[in-house]
Amino acid sequence: MKTLRVALADDEPLARTRLARLLREAGCDVRAELADGPSVLAWLQEPREVDALFLDIQMPGATGLEVAAELGDCRHCPPVVFVTAHSEHAVRAFEAAAVDYIMKPISAERLAKTLARLREGGLRRGEAPAALPPRFPVKAGEGHVFLDLKRTTHFEVEEEVVWAWAAGSRHRTAWTTLAEVEGAFPGAGLLRIQRHLLLRPEAVLGLRPLEGGRASVRVAEGLDLEVSRSATPRIKELLGL
Repeated sequence: MKTLRVALADDEPLARTRLARLLREAGCDVRAELADGPSVLAWLQEPREVDALFLDIQMPGATGLEVAAELGDCRHCPPVVFVTAHSEHAVRAFEAAAVDYIMKPISAERLAKTLARLREGGLRRGEAPAALPPRFPVKAGEGHVFLDLKRTTHFEVEEEVVWAWAAGSRHRTAWTTLAEVEGAFPGAGLLRIQRHLLLRPEAVLGLRPLEGGRASVRVAEGLDLEVSRSATPRIKELLGL
């Protein structure tokens, strides 16, 4: 098994120590344990023989996202894996070309999946993950839960808040535009049926034609969505009508 050379940064001493321990137990060679963003940037001023950089997002001086942005197209810089307790940063993490995103508290099993892909050479800086996460975070009281995209019927934007609909109920996401949703799931085949509605065609249970070349699709019991005239031919084509 290939020994991975890694570095990590987290401003919380206990979290930093725990991650270092998990990495060592998984067979990694931990080359550096850093406490903030500026320390990471200073450490990377010289070429380092490191296979991955594990970054907390919320750090003083410079956040993990800011560190990743500062690295830019640096060719000798290692691929970045974000480690954070804040699930709402997931979209921005992948926009920053992170190769993976791990939620705290970190489990050895979840960490092992990232390390396995790194050992196989499947993760490189500047490349998108082989498959985007099939789940996404939504608000649940003071915390978050994760929805499976395949159980989501559609997304609706209202006053700069994107709501995800699943099982006939809507859930608040961290997105503010439908373009962000489309960017997060580029291969999901999501279809804009109104300026404020983004539909997952596989969720359609039925279609009813309306006047003026429009249509109405049913996505859940008692939940019908109106399709614009311009989008109606495309949804009919996708449904084989």
